[in-house]
Amino acid sequence: MNGRDNTQSLLTRRKLTRAITDVVRVQMTEYLKTLTPLMRPQAILGEYVQGGQKEATRKADKAFKDLQALYEAIAPSKPFYLQRELNPPLDFPRVGLEITPLDYVHVAQVGSDSRKIKVRCPLTWVLTYTDFPPTRLQELLDNKGRDAAELQRFVLSYLVIHLLTTHEAGLTRVFEALHFPITTAKLPQFGELPITRIGIPVATTRPSDAIVIESAELTGMDAFEEVINVDDVERLGDSLKERLLDITRQQAPEAV
Repeated sequence: MNGRDNTQSLLTRRKLTRAITDVVRVQMTEYLKTLTPLMRPQAILGEYVQGGQKEATRKADKAFKDLQALYEAIAPSKPFYLQRELNPPLDFPRVGLEITPLDYVHVAQVGSDSRKIKVRCPLTWVLTYTDFPPTRLQELLDNKGRDAAELQRFVLSYLVIHLLTTHEAGLTRVFEALHFPITTAKLPQFGELPITRIGIPVATTRPSDAIVIESAELTGMDAFEEVINVDDVERLGDSLKERLLDITRQQAPEAV
């Protein structure tokens, strides 16, 4: 395949990727708006959050102990260097949810030519509470005169949403049934802080470094957007449908 064919194929897949991304983003935003009440900090921490339910529960007690353990393990370390103390009730307003596209830096190399490229994963987003996006967290960390209290709220917001999405099995199953599974990852710039991600079970890929560099030269920007794996779209299935078919095959194989 010559360079022109490569470029044309990339443009076609990029157009498809953006069309699918637009549809997925709108659908995901609608679901998150509906599920927001189940994911507020008060839902898991109760009275340990200002405005939370005053009656203490074992669930809230355990969640706060888990939060303390995570915070004490992560907050004093690089890149945050925060104090270990965590004093409830935590100051969280009735926050909503927001999504931010997931980006990473890739060093593309062809021969002696290398470039740092900011790559976007268009079908994967970082899930955070409103006003706590990773871009703002990075700005805080880059600021030598940063506000320690604000940085602490950022770290806590990421830990709370991590607890919610890992402790509430029913909530996780809801997202999986909606085809928007939630996963946890770590990003080098944020140390051991768990980053909650949401997306769809369709992979996006980065082509060869030669094509990435060529694209950067054509656009004049050191940025690139991964493109969709069409085969994954064709493999998308319905988990409930598959479970019911399995039961049918076991109980009444003649009916299938």
